[in-house]
Amino acid sequence: MSNPYSWLEKSLATIHRANWYRSVKSITGRGGAVVELEGKKVINFASNDYLGLAGDDRLIEAAVQAVREYGTGSTGSRLISGHRPLHQQLEQAIAALKQTEDALVFSSGYLANLGAIAALVGSRDLILGDQYNHSSLKNGAILSGAKTIDYLHNNLEDLESKLKQYRADYRRCLITTDTVFSMDGDLCPLPELLQLAQDYEAMLLVDEAHATGVMGARGAGCVEHFNCTGAALIQVGTLSKALGSLGGYVAGSKVLIDFLRNRAPSWIYTTGLSPADTAAALAALEIVQTEPERRNTIFENVKFIKENLINQFEILPSESPILCLKVDSPKMALDYAQKLYDGGIFLPAIRPPTVPTSRLRLTVMATHELSHLEYLRSKLLS
Repeated sequence: MSNPYSWLEKSLATIHRANWYRSVKSITGRGGAVVELEGKKVINFASNDYLGLAGDDRLIEAAVQAVREYGTGSTGSRLISGHRPLHQQLEQAIAALKQTEDALVFSSGYLANLGAIAALVGSRDLILGDQYNHSSLKNGAILSGAKTIDYLHNNLEDLESKLKQYRADYRRCLITTDTVFSMDGDLCPLPELLQLAQDYEAMLLVDEAHATGVMGARGAGCVEHFNCTGAALIQVGTLSKALGSLGGYVAGSKVLIDFLRNRAPSWIYTTGLSPADTAAALAALEIVQTEPERRNTIFENVKFIKENLINQFEILPSESPILCLKVDSPKMALDYAQKLYDGGIFLPAIRPPTVPTSRLRLTVMATHELSHLEYLRSKLLS
């Protein structure tokens, strides 16, 4: 009798042969600059907790208080029984940080992109997305049913060429891009993208997942970093990286947010964000605005690493806390990562198909101390 699942083992074997196989590793205790991974204490250069807030006592206390008041779950979708005063407070705080008219909180950043894109465009519309966009942007485009075309990474000439070729054939057009590209660390050319969007009557959706809390004078993201605050665009982001919690958001005009409340399926049909996560994110936003020294420390640490490794490694262009050290093959990346782990450093290998070329992806935190950076340097150069 044939087995309809027999292909799974064959596919896994292929993944193993290509050195693409992945497995989870358990961290015991709180996250931070130093963690216990699989029972071994290591310096952590793999976390998106850029500001070091995920283990902060203030976020923990806020989450505990919210659980005591509201319980552990929101119990339903926001439109039925899942809306709490905390949700509205968080949305107001996000809008204030982003200096937009309103914001809408989703249960994850992935769901925010899926829901926003599905609501904004459909089968009669066009999406032009950066080829290095996050999976949530790419899958949101597919699920929307719109005609989807990638443009070359950060290539304005290629984007404009595709706008000239295709824009007139579609009812609406949506340009999508990360602002900080998570597997490279470089930034999108936001002012120029805004100009192209205006020239060709296109909407622009930017994913600020790795920029929120980190980029900009106030930590409002790359929109602030590029002095584009107030521009006509759709800002999506996450609460699970620099803000140390869970969830996602869309920020923009009042009419946009009102429309999404009525049309974004991943918001309408999903249980509201838990009280604990909502309260923790609110506490994090307060810290983002009152402790700018955390952002300053991140970029001081980035400068140290660049200056001390630039002559030994090819570091992909980056203006963010994400630094990628290029290596020649998946096997070499895995060997490097294992050597570092054996020496007490957690710095993961990133390989195809996640990225086109293998690399070591190093993320810098505000809570990394100089001794951590010096130890990293010594191990990478040994």
